Amino acid sequence: MKIKSYFARTVEDAMALARQELGPDAMLVNSRKAAPEARSLGEYEVVFAADPAPLPAPRPAEAGPASGERLSKEVAELKRELEGMRRALTRSAFAPSQWMSSSPDLSEAYAALTANEVAPDLAREIVQSAAVRAAGPRRPVSGGPARQDGEALQRALAEELESRITAEPLLGRGETRPRIVALAGPPGCGKTTTLVKLAVNYGLAARRPVLLLSMDTYRVAAAEQLRSYAAILGVGFHVIETTGALAQAIEENRGKDLIFIDTPGFGFGDMDHAAPLARFLAARGDIDTQLVLSCSMKSADLTRMVDSFASFQPQRLLFTKLDETGSFGPILNEAARTGKPLSFFGAGQRIPEDLETASRRRVSELVLAGHSVRALSAA
Repeated sequence: MKIKSYFARTVEDAMALARQELGPDAMLVNSRKAAPEARSLGEYEVVFAADPAPLPAPRPAEAGPASGERLSKEVAELKRELEGMRRALTRSAFAPSQWMSSSPDLSEAYAALTANEVAPDLAREIVQSAAVRAAGPRRPVSGGPARQDGEALQRALAEELESRITAEPLLGRGETRPRIVALAGPPGCGKTTTLVKLAVNYGLAARRPVLLLSMDTYRVAAAEQLRSYAAILGVGFHVIETTGALAQAIEENRGKDLIFIDTPGFGFGDMDHAAPLARFLAARGDIDTQLVLSCSMKSADLTRMVDSFASFQPQRLLFTKLDETGSFGPILNEAARTGKPLSFFGAGQRIPEDLETASRRRVSELVLAGHSVRALSAA
């Protein structure tokens, strides 16, 4: 079996290089951040394994029933050996501890979680705890069971994952009126579209008076986009340029049920400009600040972005663009790391349809949707 590492700017690019050289049947063994000494070759490293070239066809002189039967047996034996090597490689490449490497199911579960960009330490904790939960009082996991009960392990993985996050699909803080919601986040994360979805689903649909406030005077015509939505929906709208004007607008509209505040998109280098607004929102006990994040961001960038917005003191995390990625581990990572509840998920541009309430069950379904984990149930 041929084992080779490929380096590239993204995991997808590295995988494309491997597939191009080794063929579509090559097996992914590992994917990770490149070691510091190899970072010049690419930011990510993937390890692929490929079967050796097929056996040459027998020469005409050897052809015959006996030689054909012998060749079939040799091919079958070779396949068994390759499968054994594959399982050994999977265990050695992904298993972070001796007891996990003794169980193919556990190492495959760990591999599936990390492939879905769940942080390695968190993935290890989930798999270890799930193994204990699935084994129950029958036997200690430290003994290294060779095969877990597939369905029990699948349930245990979901339960362990869900125990590490909370979900609060709510708007506002407490029962006071009006409910005031500010959406903060980086540029291009879908704040304005999400704000309109929330206004329609939780304001107009329930016949509640709604007010839209835009502080996004940074982007060209950004406020005009929200103004157009407000006109279509028939709700109040104001452009606000300072935190003082924002406080005044809130006081003047205490009769509304819902007030939504659209803020500018702030990148890593914009936090100095964001400081006045961050201080204002953090000091207001009546404003529910929700941090809007795109699932399509790289996991490392997402973590850095969440930390950048810590000064806003957001109450909840709201993830968008679920339709633009196949890796949902970062949702779990940030919810578990920050301890902040998840509120809503956006999965498209349609208004108001592409919005769903967040739940722990939904996160576990997204994260555990990989083929390797699904295979545990069929084992």
